[in-house]
Amino acid sequence: MESAHRHHHHKKHQIFLGTFIHSAKLDALQYMHDTAICVDKAGKIVAIEQQCDLESAKETLCQKLAWSVHDVAVTAAKEGQFFFPGFIDTHIHAPQYPNAGIFGKSTLLDWLNRYTFPMEASLASLPRARRVYGACVRRTLACGTTAAAYYATLHVAPTNLLADLCRAAGQRALVGRVCMDNRDASPAYYVDGSADESLARARACVDHARRAEPDPATALVAPVLTPRFAPSCSRDAMTRLAALARAERLPVQTHVAENAAELALVRELFPECDGYADVYDRHGLLGPRTVLGHAVHLSDAEVALVAARGAGVAHCPCSNEALTSGECPVRRLLAAGVRVGLGTDVSGGYSASVLAAARHAVLVSNHRAMPLRDGKPVPGVDDRDRLSVDEVLHLATRGGAAVLGLAERAGAFEVGLEWDAQLVGLRLVPGGDDDDDDKDLCDSQYDYDDVDDGNVDIFGWESWEDRVAKWLYTGDDRNVKKVWVRGRLVHERKSR
Repeated sequence: MESAHRHHHHKKHQIFLGTFIHSAKLDALQYMHDTAICVDKAGKIVAIEQQCDLESAKETLCQKLAWSVHDVAVTAAKEGQFFFPGFIDTHIHAPQYPNAGIFGKSTLLDWLNRYTFPMEASLASLPRARRVYGACVRRTLACGTTAAAYYATLHVAPTNLLADLCRAAGQRALVGRVCMDNRDASPAYYVDGSADESLARARACVDHARRAEPDPATALVAPVLTPRFAPSCSRDAMTRLAALARAERLPVQTHVAENAAELALVRELFPECDGYADVYDRHGLLGPRTVLGHAVHLSDAEVALVAARGAGVAHCPCSNEALTSGECPVRRLLAAGVRVGLGTDVSGGYSASVLAAARHAVLVSNHRAMPLRDGKPVPGVDDRDRLSVDEVLHLATRGGAAVLGLAERAGAFEVGLEWDAQLVGLRLVPGGDDDDDDKDLCDSQYDYDDVDDGNVDIFGWESWEDRVAKWLYTGDDRNVKKVWVRGRLVHERKSR
């Protein structure tokens, strides 16, 4: 499997037929019906032909591409199915996966100490790490996530194991060992011994990833430097991590402005800095390859700084709601020119599904626009804060690709991009409007238990825009029938 991935070539070229839906721009999905997309053996999209059926695809496209029809595998969407770009999770903690849904009434800092740090520390055990990481990667793939930015633990070998598991499963990933050497803000049982040790461990994980896939331009799984968050790190460690990022051209991921108590802690620890974002900027960590988790409570000056440095934001609405952190002003970030993607933030977020994150991104934006609280007007409310279905699905795909530096490789259906995609199937309710009124309503065709096709019921009269909205609000992993990364089938839902 390892050598096959190194060359990432498949036995046959592929043609995909049916309806393809992707984001054309922030506020507009594009619908391509009766379309053929051709993917070469390296997993790259080489042709897109609208108004094209199987016969014309074989006759015209194969001839144009100099493909033998015997060297082509065909996947055709069935009625009620469509192809959608794979989801991109810009912020997820793989070692916290067993804790998804467990947070009680805690908020960020006590949640870290009560639930998170003990779970992460326990993954020093490789057998336990293999079990947890394997389940996490399988679950995210089943939810349609073709690329993820993972935080691991501070342990080297388990972090390398997570990278290996992603590569073996075929999931595109950034994998980072969390750096945390500040003993005053980390538990004694879970902390790097020094800045030197933190840097050495980070380098060991970078070296492991680079040995497996030496060319960063084609690597499926890549390293990412991960200072956990400013309070966890010494000034020395942050400065040296920034130098390592510049020397090795590495991305950086961390957290910023998530929670009120966290903001107070940052002010206490870094009194010389002009806000949370400035902490990272002064230590050289804020740049075009930086992914900032949350960014819920940035000042206008900090938003301008993040935009000026070209850093991206991972918006994690499920987590922000579950931990009572706040409501991220996504519209303000976008208006300032900040790139924004979606993160599940497992296990602050209780779901590993980016579709759920997209759904909650709409709802959180609606909350920001609600004009009254306890019958009184809320100052500063702006209806323009609300995000649409098309916008959050953009953030889930193209937006995330831009944040993770994958815009030239994934996130949409365009010639030159790689085939990272999911086949989505929505349940068509049997019968028609002119059916016999006396039909037995207990007839087996109305039995929801025959096939586990999920919650989305399609009656046939819905527009495609309405179908997509129903999928966003009521869909889940049962609607994800197949998933491909770089042309390789990495997940297929088995029907009962």
